[in-house]
Amino acid sequence: MARMGAHLNQFLKYFGVAAVGYIFDFGMMVGLHEILHIHYLPAAIAGFIFGLVVVYILSNRYVFGRSKLNSKSVEFGIFALIGVIGLGVLTTLMWLLTDIAHLSYLVSKILATVAVYMWNFLARRSLYHNDV
Repeated sequence: MARMGAHLNQFLKYFGVAAVGYIFDFGMMVGLHEILHIHYLPAAIAGFIFGLVVVYILSNRYVFGRSKLNSKSVEFGIFALIGVIGLGVLTTLMWLLTDIAHLSYLVSKILATVAVYMWNFLARRSLYHNDV
Protein backbone atom coordinates (compact mmCIF):
# COMPACT_ATOMS: atom_id res chain seq x y z
CA MET A 1 0.00 0.00 0.00
CA ALA A 2 2.85 2.38 0.83
CA ARG A 3 4.43 1.62 -2.57
CA MET A 4 1.19 2.59 -4.32
CA GLY A 5 1.15 5.87 -2.43
CA ALA A 6 4.75 6.51 -3.45
CA HIS A 7 3.88 5.84 -7.11
CA LEU A 8 0.94 8.23 -6.86
CA ASN A 9 3.21 10.85 -5.29
CA GLN A 10 5.69 10.44 -8.16
CA PHE A 11 2.85 10.64 -10.69
CA LEU A 12 1.60 13.86 -9.10
CA LYS A 13 5.10 15.36 -9.07
CA TYR A 14 5.45 14.50 -12.76
CA PHE A 15 2.07 16.10 -13.38
CA GLY A 16 3.34 19.32 -11.78
CA VAL A 17 6.57 19.23 -13.78
CA ALA A 18 4.63 18.47 -16.98
CA ALA A 19 2.28 21.37 -16.23
CA VAL A 20 5.23 23.78 -15.99
CA GLY A 21 6.67 22.37 -19.22
CA TYR A 22 3.24 22.68 -20.84
CA ILE A 23 3.05 26.36 -19.96
CA PHE A 24 6.30 26.92 -21.86
CA ASP A 25 5.20 24.61 -24.69
CA PHE A 26 1.73 26.14 -25.09
CA GLY A 27 3.02 29.70 -24.70
CA MET A 28 5.63 29.25 -27.40
CA MET A 29 3.13 27.63 -29.75
CA VAL A 30 0.60 30.42 -29.33
CA GLY A 31 3.28 33.11 -29.63
CA LEU A 32 4.72 31.63 -32.80
CA HIS A 33 1.29 31.14 -34.36
CA GLU A 34 -0.50 34.28 -33.25
CA ILE A 35 2.37 36.80 -33.32
CA LEU A 36 4.72 35.44 -35.98
CA HIS A 37 1.94 33.75 -38.03
CA ILE A 38 3.75 30.42 -38.22
CA HIS A 39 1.48 27.50 -39.16
CA TYR A 40 0.09 25.83 -36.04
CA LEU A 41 1.88 22.48 -36.56
CA PRO A 42 5.48 23.81 -36.80
CA ALA A 43 4.60 26.16 -33.92
CA ALA A 44 3.36 23.16 -31.91
CA ILE A 45 6.55 21.23 -32.69
CA ALA A 46 8.78 24.13 -31.59
CA GLY A 47 6.77 24.55 -28.39
CA PHE A 48 6.92 20.82 -27.72
CA ILE A 49 10.71 20.77 -28.05
CA PHE A 50 11.06 23.75 -25.70
CA GLY A 51 8.72 22.09 -23.21
CA LEU A 52 10.66 18.82 -23.52
CA VAL A 53 13.86 20.50 -22.33
CA VAL A 54 12.04 22.11 -19.40
CA VAL A 55 10.43 18.79 -18.40
CA TYR A 56 13.75 16.94 -18.69
CA ILE A 57 15.51 19.37 -16.36
CA LEU A 58 12.69 19.48 -13.82
CA SER A 59 12.04 15.70 -13.95
CA ASN A 60 15.65 14.92 -13.16
CA ARG A 61 15.64 17.34 -10.30
CA TYR A 62 12.24 16.76 -8.70
CA VAL A 63 10.54 13.57 -9.93
CA PHE A 64 12.63 10.58 -10.83
CA GLY A 65 15.36 8.78 -8.94
CA ARG A 66 18.83 7.94 -10.14
CA SER A 67 19.22 7.32 -13.83
CA LYS A 68 19.77 3.75 -15.02
CA LEU A 69 22.20 5.14 -17.58
CA ASN A 70 25.75 6.34 -16.95
CA SER A 71 25.71 8.97 -19.67
CA LYS A 72 23.64 12.15 -19.38
CA SER A 73 23.75 12.60 -23.16
CA VAL A 74 22.41 9.06 -23.74
CA GLU A 75 19.80 9.62 -21.03
CA PHE A 76 18.65 12.85 -22.68
CA GLY A 77 18.69 11.17 -26.09
CA ILE A 78 16.35 8.42 -24.92
CA PHE A 79 14.24 10.93 -22.99
CA ALA A 80 13.99 12.97 -26.20
CA LEU A 81 13.21 9.89 -28.32
CA ILE A 82 10.29 9.12 -26.02
CA GLY A 83 9.22 12.73 -26.51
CA VAL A 84 9.54 12.46 -30.30
CA ILE A 85 7.20 9.46 -30.29
CA GLY A 86 4.81 11.53 -28.18
CA LEU A 87 5.29 14.42 -30.60
CA GLY A 88 4.26 12.16 -33.49
CA VAL A 89 1.07 11.26 -31.64
CA LEU A 90 0.50 14.91 -30.69
CA THR A 91 0.89 16.31 -34.21
CA THR A 92 -1.22 13.54 -35.75
CA LEU A 93 -4.02 14.14 -33.26
CA MET A 94 -3.76 17.91 -33.65
CA TRP A 95 -3.97 17.61 -37.42
CA LEU A 96 -6.98 15.28 -37.19
CA LEU A 97 -8.77 17.44 -34.64
CA THR A 98 -7.94 20.78 -36.31
CA ASP A 99 -8.01 20.09 -40.04
CA ILE A 100 -10.46 17.18 -40.16
CA ALA A 101 -12.74 17.78 -37.15
CA HIS A 102 -12.42 21.60 -37.46
CA LEU A 103 -11.68 22.26 -33.81
CA SER A 104 -9.57 25.23 -32.77
CA TYR A 105 -5.85 24.42 -32.76
CA LEU A 106 -5.86 25.42 -29.07
CA VAL A 107 -8.54 22.86 -28.17
CA SER A 108 -6.77 20.28 -30.34
CA LYS A 109 -3.51 20.90 -28.48
CA ILE A 110 -5.16 20.43 -25.11
CA LEU A 111 -6.93 17.21 -26.12
CA ALA A 112 -3.86 15.76 -27.81
CA THR A 113 -1.71 16.58 -24.79
CA VAL A 114 -3.96 14.52 -22.53
CA ALA A 115 -3.39 11.50 -24.78
CA VAL A 116 0.39 11.98 -24.87
CA TYR A 117 0.84 12.66 -21.14
CA MET A 118 0.46 9.04 -19.96
CA TRP A 119 2.82 7.70 -22.65
CA ASN A 120 5.49 10.20 -21.65
CA PHE A 121 5.22 9.48 -17.92
CA LEU A 122 5.30 5.69 -18.18
CA ALA A 123 8.03 5.54 -20.82
CA ARG A 124 10.25 8.14 -19.13
CA ARG A 125 9.79 6.52 -15.74
CA SER A 126 11.47 3.40 -17.13
CA LEU A 127 14.76 5.31 -17.52
CA TYR A 128 15.24 5.72 -13.78
CA HIS A 129 15.67 3.63 -10.66
CA ASN A 130 12.38 4.34 -9.00
CA ASP A 131 13.11 3.62 -5.40
CA VAL A 132 9.67 4.72 -4.33
